Amino acid sequence: MGSVSARLTTCHSTRRLVGSAIPSNFSLMAEITKSYEARDVESKWYAAWQEAKCFAGRAAPGQETYTIVIPPPNVTGILHMGHVLNNTLQDALIRRARLEGKAACWIPGTDHAGIATQTMVEKHLKKSEGKTRHDLGRDEFLKRVWSWRQEKGDIILNQLRQLGCSCDWDRTHFTMDPGYSRSVLTAFVKLYEQGLIYRGKRMVNWCPASLTALSDEEVEMRPTKSLLYKLRYELVEPSTTKDAEGNTIPLTHLTVETTRPETIPADVALAVHPTDERYQHLIGKKVWRPLGERVQMPIVGDAAVDPVFAAGVLKVTPAHDKVDFEIGQRHHLPVIDCINANGSMNEFAGAELAGMDRFAARKKASELLKENGSLIEEKAYENNVGYSQRAGVPIEPRLTQQWWLKYPRVEEAKSVVRDGLIKMHPERWSKVYLNWLENIQDWCISRQLWWGHRIPVWYKKGLDRENLTPADLVDTTKIHVSLDGPADPQNWEQESDVLDTWASSWLWPFATQGWPDDSEMKKAGYGAFYPTTTLATGADIIFFWVARMIMAGLEFARPGAPVEQRIPFKHVYFNGIVRDKQGRKMSKTLGNSPDPLDLIAKYGADGVRFGLLQMAPLGQDVKFDEDRIEGGKNFCNKLWNATRFRQMSGEMSDNSSLSAILARIDASKLDDDDHALLGALLDTMRTLEHGFAEFEFASATQRLYSFFWNDFCDWYVEVAKARLQDPAAKAHVLAIQDLVIRQFLLLLEPFAPFITEELWHLLGYGAEKSFLQETRLETSDAFVAALAARGATIDVAAAQRVEKLKQFTSLARQLKADQSVASKRDVKFIALADATSWTFLEANASKITRLVGAATLERTSSEPALPAIVTAFGTLYLDTGVKVDAAAEKTRLTKELEQITKHIAGTEARLGNEAFTSKAPPAVLEGARKQLADQQAKRAELERLLKAL
Repeated sequence: MGSVSARLTTCHSTRRLVGSAIPSNFSLMAEITKSYEARDVESKWYAAWQEAKCFAGRAAPGQETYTIVIPPPNVTGILHMGHVLNNTLQDALIRRARLEGKAACWIPGTDHAGIATQTMVEKHLKKSEGKTRHDLGRDEFLKRVWSWRQEKGDIILNQLRQLGCSCDWDRTHFTMDPGYSRSVLTAFVKLYEQGLIYRGKRMVNWCPASLTALSDEEVEMRPTKSLLYKLRYELVEPSTTKDAEGNTIPLTHLTVETTRPETIPADVALAVHPTDERYQHLIGKKVWRPLGERVQMPIVGDAAVDPVFAAGVLKVTPAHDKVDFEIGQRHHLPVIDCINANGSMNEFAGAELAGMDRFAARKKASELLKENGSLIEEKAYENNVGYSQRAGVPIEPRLTQQWWLKYPRVEEAKSVVRDGLIKMHPERWSKVYLNWLENIQDWCISRQLWWGHRIPVWYKKGLDRENLTPADLVDTTKIHVSLDGPADPQNWEQESDVLDTWASSWLWPFATQGWPDDSEMKKAGYGAFYPTTTLATGADIIFFWVARMIMAGLEFARPGAPVEQRIPFKHVYFNGIVRDKQGRKMSKTLGNSPDPLDLIAKYGADGVRFGLLQMAPLGQDVKFDEDRIEGGKNFCNKLWNATRFRQMSGEMSDNSSLSAILARIDASKLDDDDHALLGALLDTMRTLEHGFAEFEFASATQRLYSFFWNDFCDWYVEVAKARLQDPAAKAHVLAIQDLVIRQFLLLLEPFAPFITEELWHLLGYGAEKSFLQETRLETSDAFVAALAARGATIDVAAAQRVEKLKQFTSLARQLKADQSVASKRDVKFIALADATSWTFLEANASKITRLVGAATLERTSSEPALPAIVTAFGTLYLDTGVKVDAAAEKTRLTKELEQITKHIAGTEARLGNEAFTSKAPPAVLEGARKQLADQQAKRAELERLLKAL
């Protein structure tokens, strides 16, 4: 294990040595209790890990590093199943890195979540005091928000501790902390000075309840039952058109369909597709506005109009629709805004609607249109409407003065993914990412909130902010932009808006490491831990966060350095969404979201972690099933009971290191079962190496499960019981078990850290004052070399023989079960086998009868009228001592014959498919042909058995 001083690199405390953090009531190699008590084990070891600073990220000179930054949860958040999945994945990665000897650093923190937090505090203020934020004023309100943050802000981080997350908690950051805030404002000033940030009046998502612009991510599309209004817009000069038969008929009006008649007073034109033959001759003509001030409006031709939707005519309202705004810009149309910021109608809506709420105005508008003859029809209509995610009200497209960012380093951001410097897993997300960058638009970075990073812009007092020109925005006598503000603050007024929350979190990978303060960066180990290694997050924020972090890293981190030193991370793993069994997203409203803390209390943190990852294939959504979580708990119990059985099977010898255990193994005594077990362990090690490299966690956990439950417990432990009775073999068998358990605990630790730490010490695998994570996990190749150094080489043929024997015993058990004698142990098995097969069966007869539960296994040269099953070693008959029910046996064999016939058809189809045979490697083709031959032989034997009946 090395000296205590060597171990201090990973686990150390400034106050005491590592060893003193081992629980004082813990006895190394103590007796393993009858049952596993997860809660006691978890609280004990997490406290010990924290006291020993086991999760501290510190790199020795030249040491390979592995860094993860946590996707910062909202400071107001509480743990949900999505957090559990995402953070379990990260913890598995970071723990595996420690076992591989890397300097692992997992940086935690929380996001100030501007609109979410402000909305929550405002609701609390209204409920508890009956006040609004405006009653308090900005400074006092912000004091209340900080108080709320102090009270609630660490809840989710403490919940992550219960899950077992091994973050470096001393590095915890909050996006509104002073140092981080300075990073955010520094980035703003730098981008402004480069001309990448500007102020302009553009269309945004507007929340009438929160009175702020929203990002697309904060808008939730919901199916909404509405009304569709078919309207008549009278032509100023009547015209003609052609009917379906080509006849010329009079045309007095154009028909328009809309869901928003309350915005008609802000209409400035009608638009048709320029190639639409129905309306081409009307382009340039005019219509009367049917509501509000009666004015003439032009008909324009624009390719944005869908000629097949409704009548192919679009009303153009530039102030209240993004597409309309763009049409208006192209045709130099005026802009009329008839809705106030709070969703009420203003004077431009006309006297009949002014002052009304937008929805009441909609109803009133339809009545007015009906009265003046402009309403042709109204009908029920369901469409998707954007809602403010936090306030729960329909958003308004709104033209407002906002601060905008022209994204930096866009081309570099494309190339680092295209060239593989940043790899996305699953790879398909790379195409989605690149497509977004090809069509990128400027980012609205300002929000009309009080909670957040206040934009570091000051205006000269008395300046008309609504009519600033581009020249004004760079005139330092009118606009001041800096970190600390103007020298004469009495003559200036600071911008009231704050930055979009994403405009702070896009700096997360390097702002959490001290940027831009050189001394703080050095203290944080920026030189070693940046770029980070892996980002694990959800694909729903690939644009809002992942892409922006890539551009931010390329822009701000190590200017002038090669691109591979500036990227924020090397891998991005997109985990799926946790859904219920029906495939629905989990939500409080549906009542389908379990409380993770309840699950941890019921099944243990390790059970929750292991069970959840078994359900999480690469990048796919997870259909949550609590039975699988219970399966995780059962697996932990199986591990506990198996190690307890090992402890009860014989004296615990020197387990302090791999070499110490290997020294106890006698290579000359390795039998087929030993070879098979070691071969299966080696295969498991390689599966996990591949799984971690390719982020295939489900296959990794499933292989761990099948290896320990099937290969070790169900087979090796059972077959080894007889050898444990042999004094000459006992020490060797126990050493094999100790070796396998040791390696298995190291493999399992990233997924189930608590039970593995407990058993590591109870079985004496570590020094008295050390932790499991201080042990280096051998690679599969190093493990093979270590075995070879002791004269042990895994015999592949032996492993194959054991695999066939397992299949044979499984079929024998199946035959007993089919005859309803699974628990009887006095039955006889009779094998119709050739000489080679019988030699093998006879050599293993005692093992087979003990495992299957039978009195004898005998050979026959005849065909007895007994229940039978076809095996790789011939036909196996079962004598239960009871007369055979021929009809029932015939039914069973017929069913088995039907199944094998289907398998043969599938294999023949595959071998007859040129697309398969022309591309498959020779070994695969040979395997398929052998499989077909085996299937055909089995079918022939089944047909013979049926004929005999």
